[in-house]
Amino acid sequence: MRVLIGGGSGFVGRELTRLLRDKGHEVTLISRQPGPGRITWKELESRGLPPCDGAVNLAGENVLNPLRWWNESYKKDLFSSRIDTTKALSEAIAASSSPPHSWVLVSGIACYKPSLTAEYTEDSEWMPFDLLSQLVKEWEAAAFLPENAAKTTKQVVIRAGAVLGRDGGAMKQMLLPFWLGLGGTLGSGRQPFPWIHVSDLAGIIARSLEPPANTEAPSPTPQVYNGVAPAITTNHEFTKELGRILRRPTILPVPEFVLSAMLGSERAVILTQGQKVIPLKTLESGYQFMYPDLTLALKQIVGS
Repeated sequence: MRVLIGGGSGFVGRELTRLLRDKGHEVTLISRQPGPGRITWKELESRGLPPCDGAVNLAGENVLNPLRWWNESYKKDLFSSRIDTTKALSEAIAASSSPPHSWVLVSGIACYKPSLTAEYTEDSEWMPFDLLSQLVKEWEAAAFLPENAAKTTKQVVIRAGAVLGRDGGAMKQMLLPFWLGLGGTLGSGRQPFPWIHVSDLAGIIARSLEPPANTEAPSPTPQVYNGVAPAITTNHEFTKELGRILRRPTILPVPEFVLSAMLGSERAVILTQGQKVIPLKTLESGYQFMYPDLTLALKQIVGS
């Protein structure tokens, strides 16, 4: 299978590329910079879609980039880096004379409204309620194929939670303060913390890239999977478990107003609020999680 990956040089993209190549698949990355095994976004737009059996988009500016101040320029980059790349790929697929059998977009769970009690599955209805949920709506809409293209290409959307792994993502920023004994709960700590190990997210994507099992035409609407571990965890539970495995104290909570001042209130909600997200369709699809619970995942990540 030949797979085209937008944003393949990032944290999740590296893991997905490794997994696919280990399975014997050929991977081409879409990147801003040319190089071996790559095409650029400009080449995609000018030359069209290269021959491929599956396409994935993982591109997008990091929402929690600590080096970027929360301002209008940054917000514009968050939208354009996701929507423009997704639209470029979906339009190239729609225009291709030999389109891929699978088209996968990895978006986020920010579409689900924060709540301490509500539980969300892939079938839960939602409407945009803030900036980040509006981003998810426009992002997923950009991936939608026209009716004629949807007859030949399976569309999949994977809504990922906080992605945990050794080489990047949320853990990269967390580990140093925890090692220094400065780790602590964020805000109240009661907020749900939907997470997924990077190996499981790559596994769900790889499974979604497989050709449709039957000979029927693909659904005109995307299949949606929640890319989160089945275990529901709060921020407090996550903090205490990471501290326990690292053998470090976790006694310094970070108040919500401090996070809002540091990150901007619209961005701080990612850390101070949360949702109980259930991977119902993901489990029903037959995917078996390698890291279904937090202890297993954290022990693998920190090498304990």
